[in-house]
Amino acid sequence: MLKKVITLSALSLVVMSGAAQAIEGSVDVSRKSTNLELGLGSNTPGLFLNGNWLRSNDDGKAFGLGLGYNVDAGALRVSPTVKALYTHPENGKDGYATAVGAGAHYALNDMWGVYGEYYYAPEAFNSNLANYKEIGGGLSFTPVSLVNLRAGYQYIEMKNQDGRKDNVLVDGFTLGGSLRF
Repeated sequence: MLKKVITLSALSLVVMSGAAQAIEGSVDVSRKSTNLELGLGSNTPGLFLNGNWLRSNDDGKAFGLGLGYNVDAGALRVSPTVKALYTHPENGKDGYATAVGAGAHYALNDMWGVYGEYYYAPEAFNSNLANYKEIGGGLSFTPVSLVNLRAGYQYIEMKNQDGRKDNVLVDGFTLGGSLRF
């Protein structure tokens, strides 16, 4: 019971702290995958919360919930994040992972920027996976403050245990867009 009260209190604080912050919805697609994401406070300094659903045509699915903190230093934003993931590899067993990492965005000017991200979950932070890793980067374009367009590269892999074939959810060029409310 105490765990439930603490969890609900923490989630309430996150939601209340983001009440004045923007909500962002985004879609990223590659040749064989789709990623849908919804975030609260993702584009403002401070605490943020986001969730995503990633589906690969061939290698499985992953559902995630991330909690992070945006730190701005001039044109650079660094976002250390912890992600709780439910993994459903095509060639392995369903399980859970806790990935730790960060994203970074550098604004070249008011419209253009470059971004990158890396998240990793070793075997100790997984159930039924040897590891989980996610890496990506690219170029972003923001024609108006409510819209962001992205083009880049992304690689997401679930390395299975017991000699099973590894599952690569994304490996290649991605296009994406975000709408901020």
